[in-house]
Amino acid sequence: MEQLMIVNILLFCIFIAVLLLPFKVKKVEENLEAFLFVCGVAALSVASFAILHGETFGWTPAIVIEALTAPIMITTVAGIPVGIVQIVLIMGLIIYFGHTQIQAAIQTMVNRVPISVIVFFLIGVLGIVSSVISAILAAIILVEIVCALPLGRQQKIGVTVIACFSIGFGAALTPLGEPLSTIAISKLSGDPYHAGFMFLFELLGMYIIPGIIALGILGVVFLQRQGAGTEGLECKLIRESMREVVLRAGKVYLFIMALVFLGEGFKPLILEYIIQIPSEGLFWVNIISAVLDNATLAAAEIGPQLSIIQIKSALMGLLIAGGMLIPGNIPNIIAAGRMEITSREWVRYGVPLGFALMLIYFAILFAPGYLGIH
Repeated sequence: MEQLMIVNILLFCIFIAVLLLPFKVKKVEENLEAFLFVCGVAALSVASFAILHGETFGWTPAIVIEALTAPIMITTVAGIPVGIVQIVLIMGLIIYFGHTQIQAAIQTMVNRVPISVIVFFLIGVLGIVSSVISAILAAIILVEIVCALPLGRQQKIGVTVIACFSIGFGAALTPLGEPLSTIAISKLSGDPYHAGFMFLFELLGMYIIPGIIALGILGVVFLQRQGAGTEGLECKLIRESMREVVLRAGKVYLFIMALVFLGEGFKPLILEYIIQIPSEGLFWVNIISAVLDNATLAAAEIGPQLSIIQIKSALMGLLIAGGMLIPGNIPNIIAAGRMEITSREWVRYGVPLGFALMLIYFAILFAPGYLGIH
């Protein structure tokens, strides 16, 4: 028991390092993928000394294989199993070779449609369709359009962060959207829920869809407050070099490997403390999804033994917090990599918005119970 306590203390220290160092140390911020990879290796190595209820943790051939294959076999698009790296690389190549045509199409759209309308539909439509085309593809489409819009850098970052929250929300509605939803459906497929393809849509749609619409409105309000306009700004899509396209895919690969190691490494901490927390507390504790893979947390927390309100609170906490920091969600990782958004720039918008959404959804989920409304 004492050994497990020491392991959990060390894991907590690694967690704090993951949370704080990207904002405090410039070298860490500039090499976030490598830093998270090192932290993941450290966490998994520390976890090797933990034994909980007869279960051992740490390095196994299965975890190494998962880390190597997860970036290339992590989701399904149109029924075809593909991974983040393939999509990022293929879309990068398509954009590289079709740069002129894509820029012309975006320029035509900007000439005919007000920027505020484009932003509203960009956030809203991509949020909804991410449940079908996957969060990965939705994020790539998002950043290429945003990159080309005649907006200042801070405006682009703000819109991107808001849109990534929206995509993270919408992708959870079906098993096609992201690994979290696939895992949740799998874990709840038996008694008593018999979860099928539309289970999460029926469970969370009433919370998520209005949230996506609200985020679209927020994006428009944000631009108006920033004084958005096309005056003096070009609609220009910056063409990456072939080297940059390949390097970005490699960074995404390393990022996903790091998240696998971190998720597995923190399992003793999750199993010992987090899953024992009641619904209201679980909602807030899942704010750790801002720096950990929410699919790993979902795999540890979600199960048929949970009540409907526990499932709702756990999933909504994971989905909201996932947008707060770059490592929290796949769309964040893709968008930050393509637009070279730093951790400090992301947190400027992601943390205030995330906390506001946490407060709003906490009230929506739990206020009726406190007031005796059923």
